[in-house]
Amino acid sequence: MVSGWRGDPRIWRRGLVVAALAVVLALVMLLHARIPNRIGNLGSLTETFLPWLGLLVPLLLLLALVRRSATALIAVVLPAAVWLNLFGGLLTDKTVGGGDLTVATHNVNADNPDPSGTARDVAASGADVLALEELNPSAVPVYERALASTYRYHSVQGTVGLWSKYPMTGVRAVDIKLGWTRAMRATVTTPEGQVAFYVAHLPSVRVKLEAGFTARQRDKSANALGEAISHEPLKRKVLLGDLNGTMNDRSLNGVTSQMRSTQGAAGSGFGFSWPASFPMARIDQIMVQGIEPVTSWTLPRTGSDHLPIAARVSLATGS
Repeated sequence: MVSGWRGDPRIWRRGLVVAALAVVLALVMLLHARIPNRIGNLGSLTETFLPWLGLLVPLLLLLALVRRSATALIAVVLPAAVWLNLFGGLLTDKTVGGGDLTVATHNVNADNPDPSGTARDVAASGADVLALEELNPSAVPVYERALASTYRYHSVQGTVGLWSKYPMTGVRAVDIKLGWTRAMRATVTTPEGQVAFYVAHLPSVRVKLEAGFTARQRDKSANALGEAISHEPLKRKVLLGDLNGTMNDRSLNGVTSQMRSTQGAAGSGFGFSWPASFPMARIDQIMVQGIEPVTSWTLPRTGSDHLPIAARVSLATGS
């Protein structure tokens, strides 16, 4: 096909619109942090689904070939290079062996039709410490019974809970400025020493035609959670939960600026967790500080609209 372009003087003049779109796409991905949030939180909305912008690259490539445009073909290289720079590292398998502790988290969905089965499924992951979010008060006894044989210690604070094979102390609710409890912390005494565990379920966000990406309460709660974690006296910290936002979302900087994502550090692929039927974003997170992630993965679907996620970490080699 390309050989047929030789001698065609219009290959540089055709496809200028496609070339312009490629440049715009590259700029959106490269400068996503500059997209303002003043109007409908457009910046956060873009950052939530930022990886999916890469799907436009092959489309633009196809249009460039159809238009027989050398200009467009060269321009398409720009967004391809930007996307690979942003997300290429997630495509490689960074998992390693070893580790001291397996942790897992799952937004179980308040309307889950099978809480007992969901509990058994996530316990089967082998997690030493398990966090559950969006616990319906009427279903809490079901989860407690289903998990009792695996986890000797547990605490439920509001709509979030933490189950552990190791002793838990210093359990308390964490105020994330909601007026009701959707976050907690506890000290888990592992064989390698004490670790501070935080469990959080940040407020949901909505995409509305008239209001855009509405996330004001989520952002306020994220800042409060980040403040609480920053004042944690223990050096080794783990955050488990549904943050209703991705690692790219600037509005979660209060948390993401001080902790590492296990998926980004030791996972394979994007690890999308929501919606369970067709995962498009990783809004459920396992994050650590002073701890080294060794592997991170997504668990099979349960009766929830989220996928559970898990990670194995090394407590002895944390930095």
